[in-house]
Amino acid sequence: MVNPELPSADDYAALGRALCELRERAGLTQKQAAAKAGVRDTFISQIENGHRGMRWHTLLAVLAAYGADLHDLADAIDANS
Repeated sequence: MVNPELPSADDYAALGRALCELRERAGLTQKQAAAKAGVRDTFISQIENGHRGMRWHTLLAVLAAYGADLHDLADAIDANS
């Protein structure tokens, strides 16, 4: 049985697509985005490919690096779902 409180692979994929869109809108490469957010570029790649999730504070740092907020993220998730 799947725990409805845990994110699914589809959730990770949707988050990754949305963050990729926001990064591209910001005109950043994965390497540039990672440097601005204080994470590794492999982390950005894993997130965008839906292979992992991230903690709340990391999500906020990534969004800040992209010049985006939670509303932008929600809009991008809606647009890519």
